[in-house]
Amino acid sequence: MSSKINKSRGPGVYIPPPLLYVLIFILAIFIQKKVTISDTLFHTTAVKIVGVIFLIVASFFLFRSLRQFFLTKNTVVLIKPASSLQTTGIYSVTRNPMYVGLALVYLGITCFIGNWWNVIFFPLLLIVIQEYIIKREEKYLEIEFGQEYNVYKQKVKRWL
Repeated sequence: MSSKINKSRGPGVYIPPPLLYVLIFILAIFIQKKVTISDTLFHTTAVKIVGVIFLIVASFFLFRSLRQFFLTKNTVVLIKPASSLQTTGIYSVTRNPMYVGLALVYLGITCFIGNWWNVIFFPLLLIVIQEYIIKREEKYLEIEFGQEYNVYKQKVKRWL
């Protein structure tokens, strides 16, 4: 990471995280059209049920995290500075509930779309989110909130 964190501007992530999830999802669909992998497994009831479960759990993570951000008047825009450190509620379970929720949405929709390329690209997606976004956020939060963030980081896992 060669770019420096400017405390007054937030973590310096200029690509909205949901867009990264969507771009990789669409890339996988495009590749499926060029290099087809059988989607037979995805046509089973069990996979559809798993997809529904992923989407229900995703909505829990996303709703709780966004609600908490709005109640505390914090920003979800990553080019703006944080007004407070979120450590309670869903943030006491994971430091990144929005990214966990988006990952579950990605997997849930994958269960309905039926594309193995989405499954294959999922680890790549998580690496991109962690390396490009989360690590910048963590560096910024460490600068912004210091010891309070370091204590929180030791107590709560990055993902789950």
